[in-house]
Amino acid sequence: MLHKTKGIVLKTTDYADSSVIAKILTQKFGLQSYLINGVKKPKAKIRMNMLQPLHLLDMVVYHKPNGNIQRIADARSEPILKTIPYDILKSALVMFMNEMIYKSLKEQHEDEMMFEFIFKSIEWLDEASENINNFHLIFLSKLSRFLGFYPDMSLAEHASFFDLKNGVFTRQQPLHLYFIETEFIKSWSALFLCSMENFDQFKLYQKSRKYFIKKMIDYYALHIENFGEVKSHLVLEEVLA
Repeated sequence: MLHKTKGIVLKTTDYADSSVIAKILTQKFGLQSYLINGVKKPKAKIRMNMLQPLHLLDMVVYHKPNGNIQRIADARSEPILKTIPYDILKSALVMFMNEMIYKSLKEQHEDEMMFEFIFKSIEWLDEASENINNFHLIFLSKLSRFLGFYPDMSLAEHASFFDLKNGVFTRQQPLHLYFIETEFIKSWSALFLCSMENFDQFKLYQKSRKYFIKKMIDYYALHIENFGEVKSHLVLEEVLA
């Protein structure tokens, strides 16, 4: 049976000579694997440049419940990204965000509200013209709400530390190594309170930004089973330096 759905490309893996298996987060069916034949051929209907990380698609798909690999009847880029593919900083941000999203989601994890949040965030980044250096951090702070470990912000005002392991603001230094130090606690709290619409107004020194990238990765790794190692932040840190 054919279904129309929007999609967000996360990863492609080569399959045979001219085909790929694409991991795509869909609006209707969550994270799915699609076999796409002939994408590397000159006259391919679905082309490789449509399947770059976090590109947005309008798709018609065949869907079999509990199927391991699905198929796409038709797909087009919608909307077409105007700046992300051509801007070095935006491309580095997308590479990092994409890796964090991919490691956070499980197969067929259907959540339409989360999908819309990610989809809209990519559109905001594509349309942004300045002050995007902290976009990835604000995005990940908001994504944690959909993943189930957004902190209780009512405790933030009087806290001296943030316990990454337990996901709570606290006055006492945790008895383990995974926490936000007092020096950074106000900015960490402000990060979670900042709205996506106002991302361009959030300010951080380079030292704090580098510290927060590492801590945000730790936060996700502590709360998502089998999260694995993140590597793309190293490229992002070089671009932001």
